[in-house]
Amino acid sequence: MPSTTTETVKPVAHEVVLIEGDGIGPEIAAAVRLIFEAAAAPVRWTPAIAGGRAFGAGVATGVPAETVDAIERARLVLKAPLETPVGHGGKSANVTLRKLFEMYANIRPVKELAGITTPFSGRGIDMVIVRENVEDLYAGIEHMQTPDTAQALKLITRRGSAKIARAAYELARREGRSRVTAVHKANILKLTEGLFKRTVEAVGAGYPDITTDHMIVDACAHKLVVAPEQIDVAVMTNMNGDILSDLAAGLVGGLGLAASANVGDHAAMFEAVHGSAPDIAGRGLANPTAFLQAGLMLLRHLGEARAAARIEAALALTLSEGRVLTGDLARGKVEAASTMAFAEAVAANLERVDPAALPEVTAPAGADAAAVQAPTPALPDRITVTTRDDVGFDLFFEVENADPAELGAEITALAEGSPFRLKHLSNRGTAIWPGAVSRTELTPHWRARFVRRADAAAGFDDAAALALIGKVGARHRWMHVEKLLVTDGADGFSRDQGEA
Repeated sequence: MPSTTTETVKPVAHEVVLIEGDGIGPEIAAAVRLIFEAAAAPVRWTPAIAGGRAFGAGVATGVPAETVDAIERARLVLKAPLETPVGHGGKSANVTLRKLFEMYANIRPVKELAGITTPFSGRGIDMVIVRENVEDLYAGIEHMQTPDTAQALKLITRRGSAKIARAAYELARREGRSRVTAVHKANILKLTEGLFKRTVEAVGAGYPDITTDHMIVDACAHKLVVAPEQIDVAVMTNMNGDILSDLAAGLVGGLGLAASANVGDHAAMFEAVHGSAPDIAGRGLANPTAFLQAGLMLLRHLGEARAAARIEAALALTLSEGRVLTGDLARGKVEAASTMAFAEAVAANLERVDPAALPEVTAPAGADAAAVQAPTPALPDRITVTTRDDVGFDLFFEVENADPAELGAEITALAEGSPFRLKHLSNRGTAIWPGAVSRTELTPHWRARFVRRADAAAGFDDAAALALIGKVGARHRWMHVEKLLVTDGADGFSRDQGEA
C-alpha cells in the first residue's frame, strides 16, 4: 500500500565560491553564513582566497589559480573586501577578478533602508546605477609622455557600450521600471562619451516600453542631490559610474551599507562596496549589513527571491527596532553590539517574519535581479561604413621653451616635399599656430597635425609619414602618433580649441 507520508523536498543547494577576504572580511563573512544557515538558504559554500593573503603568499595577481578554477566551475562568487598590500603585490585583485571573467556590468541598487535615517529619508529613493565595468580609463593604459606630462587612454567600444546598455534595459524591464537615463559627458568628449550615448540610444530603440533619456554627468550629480527620487535606472561609463554610485550610496546611509554585483556572461560576483577596514579587524566592530545585502543580491540572482525577501524582512526588523546595532549605527543611542551579536539578532528575527506578508514571487525580481546575465545585444560588433580614409596624422613631440612661430616654420619646412602639410600646432589641446595670439601657458608637450595635401595621391602613404616622423624625430623627441580617420565623410578625431 502506498505511503501517505508527505516528505519535505529539500531545495537543491547552489555552489557559491566564498572569498572571506581581508581585514574585517572573515568576520562579516561568518555573520552572513550564520544568517544564511538560520534561514536555510540553499547555498553550498566553496571557500577560496584572494587579495592580501594571496599577495602575501607570492601570488602576483592576488588571485590564485585554484580560486580562478573554482569560479570557472561555480560561476558565482560572494566576495568580502580585499586589500592590495603596500610594498608587495600588483594591481587590485578586485579588478583582476572582474577583468578575468569579463564582469562588464556593475549593478548598484540605491534604496532607503528601514531604520536608517539620513537627510534624504522619506524621499522615496529607489534607483539602480548600472556602471560599465571593464573599459574607459579603467583599462589602465597610461604613459608619461614627458617628465611633466602624463597620458591616459580612454577606451570606449561600441560592443562594450551595447552590452552595458542591454543590461540596463533588461534590468528595467524585469523590475517594471519605466525609464533608463544615459549619463555621459558627450558635450565635451564627443567621440568616446558620444559613442556611449549614441549606442545606449540605439539599444533603447528596441525597448519601446521603456523611456530613454540622457543627462550630462555633472547635471546628474546635481540631480542626485536635489531630486534623487527622480532617477530610476541610470547607465553610465566606468569612471562616471564609479563616482556617482558612491555619491548615491551616501544618500541612503553610506558605503558601509551598500552592496553591488559585478556581472558578466560567464560569472557573477557579489560584494560589499566598503573596504577591508584593517584598523578595526578582529575586534568584532564591523557592520555586516552591506555584505548581507550582497548575499541577498546573490539569492535573487539564483531565483531564490523568497528566501531573500525573508532575510531582508528580518534585517528590516532588526534595524527598525534599533535594540541591537553595531557601533556605526548605535552612535550612543544604545550599547553597541558586536558583529556576531547583530547577526544573531537578524537570525532570531527570521522567526518573526510573517510568510504571508512576503511579496509573491513569480520570477527573479527586485533591484538585485539586475545580476541576471544580459543576453548578447542585438547590435553588430562593428558598424558597416561605405568609405573610410586616413587623411593625415597627429604627431606628439617634446620641445622645451619653443617659440610657436619659429616652431611652426621649422615643422612646415620639414614637411616640404612630402604628401603631408602641417595644418597647425597645438599645446594642451589649444591651437597655438597659426592663428590669433594665445595666452595659453605652454608646456614642452606639442601636437603637430599633418593632413594630406590637396595635390597628393589618395590614401595614406605610410612610408612618407614614417619619413616625416623621422625628420621631426631627428630634431625633437616624439612620443606618440595617431592616424586621422574619416568614415563616410565624418571626422573620427577631435579638433583643438581654436582650430580653424
